[in-house]
Amino acid sequence: MENNIDVEEVKYKAKDFASDQDVRWCPGCGDYSVLAQVQRVFPEIGVKKEDIAWISGIGCSSRFPYYMSTYGFHSIHGRALAIATGLKTARPDLSVWVATGDGDNMSIGGNHFIHTCRKNVDLNVLMFNNQIYGLTKGQYSPTSEEGKVTKSSPYGSVDHPFNPPSLALGAEATFVARAIDTNAKHLQEVLKKAMQHKGTSFVEIYQNCNIFNDGAFDELKDKETKLDHLLTLEDGQPMIFGKNSDKGIKFDCDGISVIDLNDKNNSIEDVMIHRETDINPMRAFILANMTYDHSMPTPVGVFRRVQKSTYDESVKVQLEKVTAKKGVGTLQNLLYSGNTWEV
Repeated sequence: MENNIDVEEVKYKAKDFASDQDVRWCPGCGDYSVLAQVQRVFPEIGVKKEDIAWISGIGCSSRFPYYMSTYGFHSIHGRALAIATGLKTARPDLSVWVATGDGDNMSIGGNHFIHTCRKNVDLNVLMFNNQIYGLTKGQYSPTSEEGKVTKSSPYGSVDHPFNPPSLALGAEATFVARAIDTNAKHLQEVLKKAMQHKGTSFVEIYQNCNIFNDGAFDELKDKETKLDHLLTLEDGQPMIFGKNSDKGIKFDCDGISVIDLNDKNNSIEDVMIHRETDINPMRAFILANMTYDHSMPTPVGVFRRVQKSTYDESVKVQLEKVTAKKGVGTLQNLLYSGNTWEV
């Protein structure tokens, strides 16, 4: 990785990444857990604090830069990725992180999101998904389920929700993952993988808004139900879930289905093996589209992790080639070049 720290020079602890600002989220908000896990894994990033920048847009999640003892910029609604792209392109030596929400990133920022994924800018994007607009007091968001009754949809939303991992994969994102705010250990593992990835790493984090959308993910968190509704993806391992690990995901010419491993007609050999590094995004796309299928478990973990040249890296190489050929330019020569005329 770039900017590796001399271990003898400084050894960070979680508290070194906590700023002196009072954290102003509602008591019980899932954002607290996300912040805690980020601060716990950041000592392992191998980058000096002054070489890290957090960029955010607008929303509850976008207060994140205030609470990290690094550089940061609380920008404008939906434009965090555009600003982060500019920063990473101008300063490829920096480790650039983005904190955004389902409203900020999937609505006004949706266009920037798909093009960031397409370009493969070397950014780490954490999207807090609580399926509601929290900061503006409870309107339905682009990820709210159909029929969602809110202040802006009193008779139920008629919109079809966005599926963020599916959208990212459709835009050829090279790293796509999902985690849950309260599953601290798993969230840390996903964050570490995102850190190590070269290119756009997109992590959707299911985060509970206990004020305006409390309990949205209870089925995936409750001890009595989570094992039957959650599929934890592990690279190279069969996709098994259930309280007794007796259910599996099968994929054949008829499509994808859940099979009972207690049935003598089924075996572990029928269960699909997860491959994070599969160049073809088809299987990852199928997994992402299980999200709103109530007959299927909800996948969490890394859907896809592949390598591809990054936008910022390519720009740097291009600039070096042009400079070597034409020399270092000046602003005056640039302004007076091309189609200019006197009046």
